[in-house]
Amino acid sequence: MAFDHILFDLDGTLTDSYEGIAKSVQYSLEYYGIKEDNEDNLKRFVGPPLWKSFRDFYGFPEEKAKQAVEKYRERYNVTGVYENKVIEGVPKTLKTLSDSGKKLYVATSKPLQLAQIVLRHFDLDKYFEYICGASLDFSFVEKCNIIEFILDKYNITDKSSVLMVGDRKFDIIGAKQTGIASVGVLCGYGSKQELNDAGADYVVNNFSDILKIILE
Repeated sequence: MAFDHILFDLDGTLTDSYEGIAKSVQYSLEYYGIKEDNEDNLKRFVGPPLWKSFRDFYGFPEEKAKQAVEKYRERYNVTGVYENKVIEGVPKTLKTLSDSGKKLYVATSKPLQLAQIVLRHFDLDKYFEYICGASLDFSFVEKCNIIEFILDKYNITDKSSVLMVGDRKFDIIGAKQTGIASVGVLCGYGSKQELNDAGADYVVNNFSDILKIILE
């Protein structure tokens, strides 16, 4: 099976964004009188749409959850976005895939403008045909919709040629909903069980291990 179009999640897949996300979540929660120092609780925010995390983990009604995201952005958009680092093996792997003629895309639930800042900051944007991120108004955040947008934009009709790479169940579920294959990477914040339970076609330990799936 030849995968010619490779879609990548961003947070936890290409970069380790935990520090910036965690500190900005804490900043937001403190506004509502909640002190959160549990690392496992904070790690849950890496991956899914933020407002849903505030809703699901802290019982915020939808409107309050979206307001919590606005408070989060006060810190994240200025400071948190740069509290980030590239995951080991990412630049070399992306270059290898690009040099091999593969078409690469970013499919992230992170707001588009912030995704562009991160990818430019680390000089990764040059490897991608297109970067697709979420809207700021919460109307375009679901992973399946983001994947579909890329497939439609580039008229990719042979879904057997497409592979989604991500570290959380949301990436795997989004891929399944759109009928494409997926690989879960354990360099991020999802466990092997989470990725397998979501139905990942492949699970690899290191980011660079995706080369074995795509090129061999």
